[in-house]
Amino acid sequence: MLKAIAIIGGVIVVAVAGVLVYAATRPDTFQVQRSASVKAPPEKIFPYLNDFHRFAEWSPYEKLDPGMKRTHTGAPSGKGAAYAWQSDAKAGIGRMEIIESTPSSQVMINLDFVKPFEAHNVVAFTLQPAGDATTVTWSMRGRSPYMFKVMSVFMDTDTLVGKDFETGLAALKTLAEK
Repeated sequence: MLKAIAIIGGVIVVAVAGVLVYAATRPDTFQVQRSASVKAPPEKIFPYLNDFHRFAEWSPYEKLDPGMKRTHTGAPSGKGAAYAWQSDAKAGIGRMEIIESTPSSQVMINLDFVKPFEAHNVVAFTLQPAGDATTVTWSMRGRSPYMFKVMSVFMDTDTLVGKDFETGLAALKTLAEK
């Protein structure tokens, strides 16, 4: 019986060590990106992206906790506009600030999470005219600390976050095409 327990214990130790070694080989950065074609000009879509007050109209993250505390500071929209949230539920605690805003073309945001884990990412929304439509691209990139690498062995960040981006882009499309 002791021999069987020792073998099982040894297998578990080797498996855990294998996961930890494999995680160390994962990339030091990540990027998630999704795009959607919206039958509207960039000028109609841009205000939804450039004004944090309008995020509640389309962002899937706003629906995680309808009771979360929201604070808007800085400029009303565009560069310098900031938005912080605090939630006891799934949304956690964080802050976003627009660091670059090119009318009807691009919005870049510093996205800082405090809880459930600390992370500092850059989000970009780009608008590219395509005939009578606009290609809207939502991307996020950031560093992958070691614990994030370990978690990525068991869950695919691109799939998890990508689904949220797809949901948000679909809601944005519905609004802009009205």
